[in-house]
Amino acid sequence: MKKCFLLLIAFVFIISSCLDKTATPDDNKFIQLDEKSAQLIEADNKFGLELFQKVNASSEEENIMISPLSISVALAMAYNGADGDTKTEMEQTLKLFGLTTEEINASYEFLISALKSLDEDVVFEIANAVFYDEGFPVKNDFVQVLQEVYDAEVSEIDFALPASLDAINNWVAEKTHDKIPTILDQLNPLDVMVLLNAIYFNGIWKTEFNEDGTHDLSFYKSDGTTTVIPMMNKEDSVAYVANDLFKAVKMPYGNGQYNMVVFLPEEGKTSEDVIESFSADNWEQWMESFEIHGHVVITMPRFKYSFEIQLNDVLAEMGMVKAFSDTEADFSKISDIFIYISSVIHKSFIDVNETGTEAAAVTAVTFTVTSAGPNGPEKIHFTVDKPFVYAITEEDTGAILFIGEVKNPEYN
Repeated sequence: MKKCFLLLIAFVFIISSCLDKTATPDDNKFIQLDEKSAQLIEADNKFGLELFQKVNASSEEENIMISPLSISVALAMAYNGADGDTKTEMEQTLKLFGLTTEEINASYEFLISALKSLDEDVVFEIANAVFYDEGFPVKNDFVQVLQEVYDAEVSEIDFALPASLDAINNWVAEKTHDKIPTILDQLNPLDVMVLLNAIYFNGIWKTEFNEDGTHDLSFYKSDGTTTVIPMMNKEDSVAYVANDLFKAVKMPYGNGQYNMVVFLPEEGKTSEDVIESFSADNWEQWMESFEIHGHVVITMPRFKYSFEIQLNDVLAEMGMVKAFSDTEADFSKISDIFIYISSVIHKSFIDVNETGTEAAAVTAVTFTVTSAGPNGPEKIHFTVDKPFVYAITEEDTGAILFIGEVKNPEYN
């Protein structure tokens, strides 16, 4: 059982939590949504719930966490470059029915800006970037949208140099405050572009857990075994709901604009049962059912873990197929050279303790060319993947200064 799935909701569906006003002071900032922005949030939540169900079903990890917001924003940037059936499939997968590309972009631009300025006691940062290979022809309209709408940092670098991978990973580490140090292990010879979204969250509980109240208590695992772990404890006035499936609390950070929703399955139910019940309609009904209770004693474990997953298969199962095809993808709004998405990688981190919560997520969408793109010039790719000979020479004289052979490249 993915015992800590419930913390996903706090970070992933932060937008929905921000809109709850029942437990917040009068001077809070609120997001006033127009019709299209509300429609986008509904689409993101529906996409996120379905995505999480499929990640939960496919992962062998006990603890999982994703950020649908990060994934949605990264794929929205890619969506701006899609056309034809590829665009249609992405619309269907991301649940973006009835929204034009311009409306999607305007809504994300508004939401990203608003989310970053809600609570002075909560750090919420979201950043976007695009790195593309030196000489790869990217259309100006695509770059302009990423810069102006998504505030993306755009960098043209030589993907053949090891420093390019360092530049991408260093950007990730910086934007996640070193909680996610890397996103890519390598750049393949045919990779030409990487779109990145990074999210960082650091919130202090509105009412912190008293460290003196933390004691070792039993935690009962889904396999029938029991482990003894430190459990935090506090009594607080929080929003609460109970039904036949679960009990839940909504614990606020800072001035209450951000919350963590914790779902505790009822007796005879499991976290898997809760996940299987996730739908847009259920989620909306549950959020509307919370009521403030003045005395709720909360006992829960502190925990910290990381999670990562490649989302290609999950997204394809949800209907986004042609984007990953090396013969049928249509990203002609990015470049006249044929490219396709070779990988969507997602990494996340969370630390929950008596003081608050620190969390981060990164999504990387990598675009790749075929060996000789049908719409572009053939490239020569020099891949040293077998024993080789090298020499160091002096240019003017042609003198050989060093020469050698490498059969087993080691670095000690």
